Amino acid sequence: MTDQLSFARRLRLRRLYRHAPDRLLVVPLDHSVTDGPVTGGSRVGALVGELARHHVDAVVLHKGALRRIDPEWFAHTSLIVHLSASTVHAPDPNAKYLVAGVEEALRLGADAVSVHVNLGADEEREQVADLAAVGDACDRWNVPLLAMMYPRGPKIDNPRDPALVAHAIQLAADLGADIVKSPYVGSVAAMRDVTATAAVPVIVTGGPRNDDEAATLAYVEEALSGGAAGIAMGRNVFQAPNPGALTDKLSDLVHGRRTADSAAAAR
Repeated sequence: MTDQLSFARRLRLRRLYRHAPDRLLVVPLDHSVTDGPVTGGSRVGALVGELARHHVDAVVLHKGALRRIDPEWFAHTSLIVHLSASTVHAPDPNAKYLVAGVEEALRLGADAVSVHVNLGADEEREQVADLAAVGDACDRWNVPLLAMMYPRGPKIDNPRDPALVAHAIQLAADLGADIVKSPYVGSVAAMRDVTATAAVPVIVTGGPRNDDEAATLAYVEEALSGGAAGIAMGRNVFQAPNPGALTDKLSDLVHGRRTADSAAAAR
């Protein structure tokens, strides 16, 4: 039984890493629960289709959004169902809580699930407990777990502090994450120090909204040079003038087919 479950988890991980065995390009589209219909509302299906056609490895979605998406697109990209939520209107937007479970995600056809934890939040205890519980369920069902780990709370002065980011990554790995999404710590050397001690692959966040495509590509190249296993980029992709074209360039860069300069020059 253990071997069979191990095979199932490895199979699902292989589906995530569909364009390269050790690099990931993920586009989170879970922002709508937090911020409203910024990912297109009823038009999210068209956005997923565009991303799937342009070689994104996986998209992150909340469960209800799947009703508006053609399942055909998931023959070309992977589905990560996000289990965490909060809204910008809450007394503490950093207080994340679970709104779906691993079994539910499997019934929806997920290849993996994701959980958000804010290290240093007032309600860190509940978030860490939720991560541990999801990790247990993922072990039971052999579902890959992406942990979105952010140093973020009243005592956090620098959310990109390498020591804090390294702690967040280790916390996630110790509680069962297969992949961790974390902030980029600001320099190649510092990021190398963080990723060198990481027990699981680390993909970095997409950074703040930037209208300069060349700068976005340079940021990704810098993160990869720092040992990141990929990128999880949301707003800079789905709010780009041409999300598909940018995704193609990001995919070429993440999967080693182009440099940032050559990707930026491509039309």
